[in-house]
Order: sequence, then structure tokens, then C-alpha cells
Amino acid sequence: MWTIGFIGLGVMGAPMADNLVKAGFDVAGHTRRAGGTDRLVAAGGRHADSIADAVRGADVVITMLPDSPDVESVLLGPEGAIRHAAPGTLIIDMSTVAPRTAQRVATAAGAASMQALDAPVSGGERGAIEAVLSIMVGGAAVAFERARPVFEALGTTVVHVGPAGAGQLVKAANQLVVGGTIELVAEAIVLLEASGVDPAPALRVLGGGLAGSTVLDRKGDAMLNRRFEPGFRVDLHHKDLGIVLDAARAAKVAMPVGELVAQLVEAVRDAGYGDLDHGVLLRGVEQLSGRNR
Repeated sequence: MWTIGFIGLGVMGAPMADNLVKAGFDVAGHTRRAGGTDRLVAAGGRHADSIADAVRGADVVITMLPDSPDVESVLLGPEGAIRHAAPGTLIIDMSTVAPRTAQRVATAAGAASMQALDAPVSGGERGAIEAVLSIMVGGAAVAFERARPVFEALGTTVVHVGPAGAGQLVKAANQLVVGGTIELVAEAIVLLEASGVDPAPALRVLGGGLAGSTVLDRKGDAMLNRRFEPGFRVDLHHKDLGIVLDAARAAKVAMPVGELVAQLVEAVRDAGYGDLDHGVLLRGVEQLSGRNR
């Protein structure tokens, strides 16, 4: 079984690396956070002191990082993975970054006789833990087929969506839909409560009809009970919606609802909720409605 260098062991990366170990891969993990590899080592993986250490001898290098500058530093920098990995290594960036970043990585990997895929995921922390992520993959079809065993250890919906950068564009569309849906669920909850209707049974009914969605299933109960422990932080969704709007401008596409959702996410971030789950959009609706708790 392959050796995998996994860089970025945060909320998403840590359970993903665990699942790769469970699937039989030899995983060496590296992260900037002190003690960040302890969980992986306990699961049977290995600690890597540096990026170079993580990619040494690796067949596959996976990155799961917060933003484009992080990915560019870790993969393209002077001490980056592409500089230290061997020719033939498969680079898989599973972060959510700008499509142009994915294209830069693919170009640099190709120049170093490596293959690269952009493979962002959807499903949140729960999806990562349960290995049921949706994975949207951009890059060459032959590289996608090579990576399939890795993806199948992490998710249940794995689709090759096009050339380099296409995975990131599909993820941008995903984040647009997710953000808009969370905002509408928040508005529905506040409306029901303000009207004297118990929202718990109401959401059960909504979930069984056309309004039903994975967002409603996974976020509804936590939003009802005002539990906003971060499964996916507002700060990250704010970043993702910036990618959405940049892509829309580049494609000359109007995005009136997307622009509004981005403003609402920015508002709750500015209110100090950036480290909380994006379900905290509910707080923004409450504040706009004068119903602060």
C-alpha cells in the first residue's frame, strides 16, 4: 500500500488522515500546530518534523490547508513539497482555494515530472470522520484514476469534474448553495419562533418535503439549540464566498443572491463569530429582527 505524506491536520485533515491509516496506507503527517500529529500517531500513523520529512519517500502528498497562500507556500515555496518530493509523486490538494492556485500547482507539478489534482471536499467534520465526503476532482483523468483508492478511503461521492481548477470551481458552487441554504434555514427558524410555532416538528416536516436537504438534516438541530461549535467556521466560509464572487466576476455572471449571502456572512464575522460554525448565521437573523438572546 502507498506511503502518503499528509500536510494539514486540522478539523478536516485529522480525521481524513485517520481514515487513510484505517484503509491501510502508511501516513506521515505534518502540521504547524504543536501536538497536532499526536492523534495521527495514536491511530497508527507517523509524525513528520517538516514538509520535507512528510514527503520523503511518499507516493502521494495530500494537503488540507486553510487558504491559497498556505497551499502555495506548502507546495510551491522554496521549502515546499514539490521541491522535496520525488519525480512521479502524485500531489493532491484537498483544500478549498482559488482555481488559479490549483492551476499554478498543476503547472509546477508537471514541470517537476509529477501529477497534481485539486480535490476539495464537502461534508464537513462529520463527513470527514465518517469517510462519507463528497470529493470533486480537477486534473488529468489518468491521475484521477491513479488516486481513486485514496479518494475511496475518504468519501462516498467521488467525481472527476474536469481539468485543473475545475474541482475548485465546483467547490465554489457548493459553498454558494450551502451558504444560501443555511441562511434560509436560519430565517425559517426565526420566523417560526417569532410566530409562536414550535420549530422542531416544523423542521421535521420540512425535511420530508421539497425543502429537505443535507444542510437541514445536519445543521437544523444544532441551529435550533444554538450550538455553534465549529464544524465549518464562518471565517472559512467567508473566504470561500470570496472565491465564488471572484469566479463570478471572471465569468461575467450576475450573482445577486450570492452577493447578499456573502454580505450576511461577512456581517456575522464582523460581529465576532468568525471562529464559530456557519450555522451562526442564525444569530445574524436574530439581530436584524431585534430578537437577540
